[in-house]
Amino acid sequence: MSPARVPHLLLRAAADALRFIWANGLSYEFMDYRESLEFESPPPVVAAFKTREDADSWLASNPKPPAMAYVLISGEYHVVAYRRENDWRTFLPHPTLEFYLEEMTKDGLPPVVATFNTREEADAWFAGQSEPSAQTVIQIGGEHYLAVYYRNINHRAIFPLSIAKRLNRSGGPATRARLPGGLKRRGPPRSVTRRPPSRWWGRTRESRFP
Repeated sequence: MSPARVPHLLLRAAADALRFIWANGLSYEFMDYRESLEFESPPPVVAAFKTREDADSWLASNPKPPAMAYVLISGEYHVVAYRRENDWRTFLPHPTLEFYLEEMTKDGLPPVVATFNTREEADAWFAGQSEPSAQTVIQIGGEHYLAVYYRNINHRAIFPLSIAKRLNRSGGPATRARLPGGLKRRGPPRSVTRRPPSRWWGRTRESRFP
């Protein structure tokens, strides 16, 4: 392929991607995804489940599993693995949140927006917000947590920042997460490769960077 054709092919691919989004009625989902990148919040998820049994039931009954999408199961990130050639489908743990929190805390803990004595107090405060910030750093009983609002599924989750220590115990982040069946997913995702600006912890989605 001639190097001169590369820009043209990239533009064509981008145009095809936009047409695909419009044709499948995914305009708002695309907008929410771009906002998640702008606000440097953790990677978006398409669903959240309290138990693995609930997640397995959802996946088994899904006629078109969202291949390579993230879901939360019991508060932990998993990727949907699916091969339509043989209808193989499962969930696989993925350390994308660990990557994100490691990047966030590599230069020290970010400032705290709110402090609580118990998790129950923090949950009540978070649940009482009609339009929470994309993410907010809080403190519960002296430990730092990240309160994340997934607007696309109207889900709230609170993660301890200490999750990032899992990467240190496992010898550091891998350059690639491998999935069974020949599937591959690179890590960490692009949304965790830039350090989250400390000036906007707790800002709402209506806010914009200067």
